[in-house]
Amino acid sequence: MKHALQTLFISAVAFTACNNAAKKTTAGSTAIEPPAAVATGDSLPAPYATDTVRNNSTVVGWPEGKTPQAPPGFTVQKFAKDLKNPRWIYVLPNGDILVAEANKKPRSPSADRITLFRDTNNDGLPDEQRIFMSNLNSPFGMLLLGNQFYVANTDALMVFPYTAGATEIKDPGKKILDLPLGGYNNHWTRNIIASRDGKKIYIAVGSGSNVAEHGMANEIRRANILEINPDGSGEAVFASGLRNPVGMDWAPGTNTLWTVVNERDMLGDDLVPDYLTSVQSGGFYGWPYSYFGQHEDPRIQGTDKKPDLVAKAIVPELGLGSHTASLGLVFYTGNTFPEKYKGGAFIGQRGSWNRSVLSGYKVGYVPFSNGKPAGKMEDFLTGFISDIDKSEVYGRPVCVAVAKDGALLVTDDASNTIWRVTPSR
Repeated sequence: MKHALQTLFISAVAFTACNNAAKKTTAGSTAIEPPAAVATGDSLPAPYATDTVRNNSTVVGWPEGKTPQAPPGFTVQKFAKDLKNPRWIYVLPNGDILVAEANKKPRSPSADRITLFRDTNNDGLPDEQRIFMSNLNSPFGMLLLGNQFYVANTDALMVFPYTAGATEIKDPGKKILDLPLGGYNNHWTRNIIASRDGKKIYIAVGSGSNVAEHGMANEIRRANILEINPDGSGEAVFASGLRNPVGMDWAPGTNTLWTVVNERDMLGDDLVPDYLTSVQSGGFYGWPYSYFGQHEDPRIQGTDKKPDLVAKAIVPELGLGSHTASLGLVFYTGNTFPEKYKGGAFIGQRGSWNRSVLSGYKVGYVPFSNGKPAGKMEDFLTGFISDIDKSEVYGRPVCVAVAKDGALLVTDDASNTIWRVTPSR
């Protein structure tokens, strides 16, 4: 797929939406102006209603003694520190906490390991820390089914023998499925979750580009949630058109899978909203042809347009704000939080780079009732932004997980920290 604005997406740092005329950039090269904004007729702004900017945050780290801020009645403390890009958490049945420490490669260094934390005195904080697995390839999702432990590397799904209570796995394991790799690989994470009955595994694989600017041939098996058997066989596309699905979880009391999706960039400050959605088997969610249902992406032109797919694009249940990098998702199934939070969804937002004023950089909470969102997302864990005018942040939250004791754990990969949130005593 060759879009008319491909050169702009690759090379421009900022552009304005005034007309379609060619314009000299500050470097002296010619860039193409995006089409003029057109009213959408609903609550979403028009494409290019604001300038598109690159506004990367600067991580300054947490001052000694300072923590994120939770609502009154909660306490926030460090669960672990001095890690190396702690991204994802998996809680084993015995209460051990596994943390995937990884980053995208080759442009960033990656620890390529999983670290185990164990609390032996039941105070909620770990007193043992061990390297559980190493020599992986940008690991992310983890899953235990019976005595089989699965790790989703960026390029493959691996399975290893597991013994209850083990503090390390040295077995080389077995690759049961290749996973797509390539492109700019910003969407390098591969999350996994089992079906309720353990008979299927679902794999979240993000797109290989922003909006398929390198062609759909480079998006095979991407922007999907894949479904396989536990032995790696029987692959099928469970849901498609999901630009970058990462967090997945089952709504309590239902057989409905939910995911949060990190949506596309370069359409302005307030497009396109990241979202929380139920995942329908065989469902199509728009990418790259449209967003939030039938809003066509203006960058898809000519024979690349797919009106038949746009017409059936599913509208997600809840928008989470544009450019928030909504990645983490967990439904609260613990017993220690107040009743208000039970059964609702916590969402980790790693934060923006494509917005003039930072957005995200927090953990939100969405109340649920009868298996559906019962209100908009509200702030739960904030204080990650240190100076919004300077685009400086203390850290960036990613994964949210519920520990066996009911505490909420939050990975902060930018500050190499894991935070623990509990009701105050």
